[in-house]
Amino acid sequence: MDIAEIKKTAEAKMDQSIHAFKSNLTKIRTGRANPALLDSVQVDYYGSLMPISQVANVSLLDARTISIQPWEKGMGGKIEKAIRESDLGLNPASMGDLIRVPMPAMTEERRRELTKVVRNEGESARIAVRNLRRDANDAVKKLVKDKLASEDDHKRSEVEIQKTTDRHIASIDQLVASKEQDLMAV
Repeated sequence: MDIAEIKKTAEAKMDQSIHAFKSNLTKIRTGRANPALLDSVQVDYYGSLMPISQVANVSLLDARTISIQPWEKGMGGKIEKAIRESDLGLNPASMGDLIRVPMPAMTEERRRELTKVVRNEGESARIAVRNLRRDANDAVKKLVKDKLASEDDHKRSEVEIQKTTDRHIASIDQLVASKEQDLMAV
């Protein structure tokens, strides 16, 4: 593996870390309804657990209400039960075939707690990116040690890897700031 491949791999892994961070952020609910909020909820479907999106049509009714339209008649009760038992704090209501999930208004205290959760998630993502930087730099050092790369290449690659790291950490910081802004908006 040469230096270019090491940098490319590190950047790809950093991108994956940011993607994972973004998906974690969608699970943290703001006051607004978001169908992705229910992605983590699993429903018992003939003995196996399936995400709600694979057994029903999940969409937005309005800014504060998610609607769920099960594809089979008997699934309504199971979907309702799964949402109630999830740790999301939601209370679904059936209206015939349609299940409505209203988003409860969040208290100021709950908003502050969630901003702490967002900051923690952001710090975890930053640590993951920094660990990838360290691994990439170690791989380049090994190439230098094995005389497959020069000291100059090593210094240049360290600078480039650091720039990539800084770019990804700035992206994480921006995501954290925008999620906090969403949470604190009433």
